[in-house]
Amino acid sequence: MGGLVIVGVDGSAASLAAAEAAAREARLRRAGLRVVHAFLWPALHVPVGPSPLGPPEGGIRNMVERLLAEAVERARAAAPGVEVSHAVMTGDPLTVLEAQSRSAQLVVVGSRGMGGFVGLVVGSTAVHLAAHARCPVLVVREEARSDGPVVVGVDGSAAGDRAVDFALTEAELRGSPLVALHAWTTWNAPLPAPQDPSEPYASPAGELGKEEERLLSEALAGHRERHPDVVVEHRVVHGRTRETMIGASRTAQLIVVGARGRGGFAGLLLGSVSQSLLHHAHCPVAVVRGTDAPH
Repeated sequence: MGGLVIVGVDGSAASLAAAEAAAREARLRRAGLRVVHAFLWPALHVPVGPSPLGPPEGGIRNMVERLLAEAVERARAAAPGVEVSHAVMTGDPLTVLEAQSRSAQLVVVGSRGMGGFVGLVVGSTAVHLAAHARCPVLVVREEARSDGPVVVGVDGSAAGDRAVDFALTEAELRGSPLVALHAWTTWNAPLPAPQDPSEPYASPAGELGKEEERLLSEALAGHRERHPDVVVEHRVVHGRTRETMIGASRTAQLIVVGARGRGGFAGLLLGSVSQSLLHHAHCPVAVVRGTDAPH
């Protein structure tokens, strides 16, 4: 595939795990890897060199170089043969990584960094990038399984269309099956009009289930031809979407969702299902935005 995978690192254990995951993604895609650290202190006019009274290897700049070198070493060890470059860029992590996403195939971050508040399950950088990045974002939560399927949440929305294609590509690259999962309840399923206008505008649960199965099949129909070697399981579940997707993540090696689905409020950049997975999934989560992204 070529291109570039970006990983943001800050020296935390989560970001080092993200560097390893990003290297493996780059190897799968035959892409280069760029390890990026957002260096905020120079923008705040804070001295970054060693103190005149301290050792020459001291100072914030040297600390950053060391943490970057460790991340690069971890990435190269995880995926030998991948071309790895690195960069220190002045600015806050959100701005730097969002800008980097404009020329990337994929941006990878850890679920929690060095900043933020103790007790938060997922960091602000991960949530912000999932909502604003111009390419898919992979958030590394826990160590990925190598034997599980790729799972994609399907709701029939336009925003979820690119998520389906991304998930099929990931399954093909990994040589794994794909589980296309659609969860519905009588509250979120669109009611088909009755055949007889004199009948009440309602359908039995069995009829709704058939409509949801048809929705899933139609959402996949335009993508299967481009990935004929991927084994796809259709899974329609009568239940709440968030709980169903979190449950599926327990046995998945990757779970993929669109940034926005059918529900929620217009104008929100990240839907409730995507946010719930970022906070509670048991495997890495890929969030794919709509057609405004270039890749």
